[in-house]
Amino acid sequence: MAYTTVDDPEKYFQCKLYTGDGGTTQSLTLDGSKDMQPDLVWIKMRSEAQSNILVDSVRGANKYLGSNHNGAEGTDINSVTAFGSDGFTVGNDDSVNKNTGTYVSWNWNAAASNAANSDGDIASVVRANTTSGFSIVTYTGNATSGQGVGHGLGIAPKFISIKNRDQNDTWIVFTTGVDGSLDYISNGWGDTNSKGDSGLDVPTTSIFDIHSDSHQNATGEKYVAYCWANVQGFSKIGVYKGNNNSDGPFVYTGFRPAFVMIKDSGSGQYWHIIDNKRDPFNDNAAAQLAANVNSAESTVASDRGALPLDLLSNGFKVRTDGSSCNGTGTFLYMAFAEAPLVNSNGVPNNAR
Repeated sequence: MAYTTVDDPEKYFQCKLYTGDGGTTQSLTLDGSKDMQPDLVWIKMRSEAQSNILVDSVRGANKYLGSNHNGAEGTDINSVTAFGSDGFTVGNDDSVNKNTGTYVSWNWNAAASNAANSDGDIASVVRANTTSGFSIVTYTGNATSGQGVGHGLGIAPKFISIKNRDQNDTWIVFTTGVDGSLDYISNGWGDTNSKGDSGLDVPTTSIFDIHSDSHQNATGEKYVAYCWANVQGFSKIGVYKGNNNSDGPFVYTGFRPAFVMIKDSGSGQYWHIIDNKRDPFNDNAAAQLAANVNSAESTVASDRGALPLDLLSNGFKVRTDGSSCNGTGTFLYMAFAEAPLVNSNGVPNNAR
């Protein structure tokens, strides 16, 4: 049996660092050895405090949301202005392209085109990559609880983040990664709340269910949902138990991570993000960024929020104690691969 169907993770996820030039436009090419059209571009300024900017190819270039706030979808012709076959173009907005400012972008590939989806009670438009287990879904609410929305993946998503595009309203995160039931985190990426039970059915291979509140299903209002599934050798959404010790737990993913996001599922903590470009050497100098705050990156030990991780060939190792990613609680994580541990032919990769 093949170990993974994703021998080349850089076709589906890439992290890029860049420096702004303050020009009217700057065309940016992803650095990976594989060309990849980014369909979700998530940008965070590292050198100054600026919002996390999320732009996707379904809603369209210039249409942005911020993971660290509840604002409605905005339009900015100087933000992300275009998606390319191996990168994206930014305007001169400070959040994406201030002169000499430093930035990181996290980029996911979905599919070549949008598709109408009628699998659920609510019609949706999806851009779904069934190989990598990622889809972008847009739909219009009808204020009826328990409605199904088609996601197009063909496998059940483990992590779904939903935002009302029309209103100043909180993000909602749904996940089955904690205990198998469908839990939710109110305010989603935008805050530090703990998880609760949603009362909804778990997602199926074709749909996810939603309630009738304004965060996910108000009458006539537009929504976007980002859906991720577990794909062996490429993506892993799950939990680990903290030991509150500087010799923290090892978390097996089956691949060398390029990106890890961690949240204490049971208390008010940040959504911490580590990646292989900002911290490539496992030197315990992890530079803190978080999905739910606009703060600049900090490498000062006292500011890191107990964050150091080693990114290993088959998972990650927590190298610190503390509540942020290794207290006594249960920690939700999502990770995406730089390289699978073993390729589809059963041959080990020489991952760093």
